[in-house]
Amino acid sequence: MSARVDWAERALTQLDRLGRRMRERIVDGVERFAETGYGDLRRVQTRPGELALRVGDWRVFLAVSPATATVHVLRVLPRGRAYRD
Repeated sequence: MSARVDWAERALTQLDRLGRRMRERIVDGVERFAETGYGDLRRVQTRPGELALRVGDWRVFLAVSPATATVHVLRVLPRGRAYRD
């Protein structure tokens, strides 16, 4: 797949609030998905076109643009709050 990763400002702010180890796990998971197309993913039923990448107790919401080979990271939320927003 080998796609470029584009982090939304909101996602970067949410990522900065996490501890170093969790932040690294999330960034590694997103980069692995962008490179290989594989990851622990689910389609988000309430938001068509969005995917939720599961990294431990966190959810990384993504939108993939195949035309530009870009993975857009939209939000990073804890599992308990992830689907309420």
